[in-house]
Amino acid sequence: MIFERGYFDNNLVTEDKIEKSLRDVKNFSAYRESSTRATVFLSHKHDDLKDLRGVVGMLEDLGAKVYIDSMDNKMPEETNGDTAHRIKDVIKGCKKFVLLATDKAIESYWCNWELGIGDTHRYIDNIAVLAMKDRGTYDHNFKGNEYLQIYPAIIFHEKGFNNRWGNYIEPGFWVRKPMNSEGVTRITKLDEWLKQ
Repeated sequence: MIFERGYFDNNLVTEDKIEKSLRDVKNFSAYRESSTRATVFLSHKHDDLKDLRGVVGMLEDLGAKVYIDSMDNKMPEETNGDTAHRIKDVIKGCKKFVLLATDKAIESYWCNWELGIGDTHRYIDNIAVLAMKDRGTYDHNFKGNEYLQIYPAIIFHEKGFNNRWGNYIEPGFWVRKPMNSEGVTRITKLDEWLKQ
């Protein structure tokens, strides 16, 4: 499932939460934070701020502590080598890595570089793609479809159902791993994945 822009609008972080998140990110230390909550490096294109806020709200509602580089006061004012070092350190220190994969993020050199760092340090069990497309567009036109074939994806099941093994899959957010060589796809509830 590829989410449409605006899907997370009802999860928008309140202004109070935004202010608190801003304060927390300014002093973010993944190593300190990880002892109490799941820490998530949220890779994104800065142009996607409106959708980003809703995703942050959803992840925080599930108990995660989210890092957003554009809110980090430890970042240099001008992008340089120190920027890259800081991002690498935070990715290494966070328990989880999530890419908000919009078309703009897929085209971004920075987002792809961050995904590469996440791939190196957080691969398969601790990395996920949250795919997001423009409203009214088809899933097959999403620029990042190849990412969904190799990385776990955050998905949503609106209704509960029994899978082919008879296990009940309840409604909600899940992390779906890519199909393995036996043709099996494994899923984990997102809140449980954040705690792993």
